Amino acid sequence: MKVIQLPPPAFDDSMPVSAALELRKTVREFSIRELSSKQVSNILWAAFGVNRKSGPFGATGRTAASASNSQEIDIFVALKEGVYLYNANNNLLTPVISADLRSSALTPGQQGVEAKAPVQLIYVVDIHKLTHTKGFQEPGLHDSEVQKSYYFVDTGLIAGNVYLFCAATGLAAWFHNCDKEGIALQLGLRPEQLVLFAQSVGYAESE
Repeated sequence: MKVIQLPPPAFDDSMPVSAALELRKTVREFSIRELSSKQVSNILWAAFGVNRKSGPFGATGRTAASASNSQEIDIFVALKEGVYLYNANNNLLTPVISADLRSSALTPGQQGVEAKAPVQLIYVVDIHKLTHTKGFQEPGLHDSEVQKSYYFVDTGLIAGNVYLFCAATGLAAWFHNCDKEGIALQLGLRPEQLVLFAQSVGYAESE
């Protein structure tokens, strides 16, 4: 596995937000059809990419908000050839493990669902980023219960971006639970890194 430099995000056609909202839906049955590197780049940029060099508190600005711009949600991208970590600032994928963990992004309760989606986005919170953000050091950032409210909301904002992007470009998406402990173990995460959810992305099986 090598570092993958993603192509710059580029959108050939635009769809009104109102139209994308009308088309937004959850799809649980996927085709094995692969996505291009351009599509993967666009999905990740829409999810949590850099949309301005100067954001709050001196950090870059992103397409989804985060508590005090801590940018505490990391997106691990599970593909057939392995798992990568999305580096938004440099628009690249850094290799993590050369194993197909897409099926791990489903829980045992979803055993009847085949992991056919070509891309699984795995959302991981890094608590260290919340407690060491460059932003305002509000007391809530150091309270575990308040932290939960922040990183769950921030994950939802990212997943919502993915849903709208997929609706606007003819792709399918499904935000779901996952094998949190199993994924954390296989990825070798630190104790302050917690697996939260996963999101399947690809073409609908009917496509």
